[in-house]
Amino acid sequence: MQTQRTALVVGANGGIGQETCSALLRHGWQVRALVRRAPEGEQHGIDWRIGDAMHCADVAAAGTGVDVIVHAVNPPGYRGWDRLVLPMIDNTIAAARVHGARIVLPGTVYNYGPDAFPLLREDAPQHPQTRKGEIRVAMEQRLQAASEAGVRALVLRCGDFFGPRPGNNWFAQGLMQAGKPVKRLSYPGDYAIGHSWAYLPDVAETLARLLDREKELARFERFHFGGYWADGQAMLDAVRRGSGDDSIKAARFPWWLAQLMSPFNETMRELCKMRYLWREPVQLDDRKLKAFLGGDIYTPIDQAVRASLIGAGCIAASSEHALLTA
Repeated sequence: MQTQRTALVVGANGGIGQETCSALLRHGWQVRALVRRAPEGEQHGIDWRIGDAMHCADVAAAGTGVDVIVHAVNPPGYRGWDRLVLPMIDNTIAAARVHGARIVLPGTVYNYGPDAFPLLREDAPQHPQTRKGEIRVAMEQRLQAASEAGVRALVLRCGDFFGPRPGNNWFAQGLMQAGKPVKRLSYPGDYAIGHSWAYLPDVAETLARLLDREKELARFERFHFGGYWADGQAMLDAVRRGSGDDSIKAARFPWWLAQLMSPFNETMRELCKMRYLWREPVQLDDRKLKAFLGGDIYTPIDQAVRASLIGAGCIAASSEHALLTA
């Protein structure tokens, strides 16, 4: 009889952390969550541990007896990456080494530069254009070095996250204003250029499915999550359908304002550095992932966008019922 597996999710209050907890519970895992503050209200099935990912002892204590550590923690609003990101991954690596756990890292496209565009494979060269990208490369390099010393690691690289839980992402805080009806879509790039989007529940479900077959994974394993390859017009159309409002206008994200604010606002400053990802097509090649799991991975985009609009408070949940029964 197989003993129930246990996963520690570091950063369980974030968007990917919350969704990963839910997906792992559905797949029969015991879930432990390391957070600085437990969420209010009853959270069925999750063993909450209070601690700080910056404290090695906190991560090590929370990781006692676990099979997997999901490293889902990021500084909010792009702030403090130079000070925080690498020490946190080092603490996760240290805990995984002590407890024999596999590390799971939800990755990004930040670690790629234009020389790898437009179609990114798992082994594409990593020549980032920004300091955040360099840090992402360093995170993966540390995981790979740890794997050579016996630590198992899984990296799932994704495009821009969005989903039904409120969060710090382009969809809810850039394209539109959370909590308000959508009147215009403030798209950050050319409407004709394709972009990769990752629906968080699908990312989390994919991670859970990969971990169901953990014994088949390489010691250091990488997959690309293709998600939705959509240009600005396709995303505008999906938002119009999801909200039931064909009058939503196509607009441009005010980069000039972000640039003006950047000397005084770290989030805006770091946001401007990532603009290059909106100037060219950037697509993740997911053939390896589909070959391993099968092709049925992604929620239909209209369903994903509709759920995300509800989560962002841009439409009421009753609107979803009306659209489905119309």
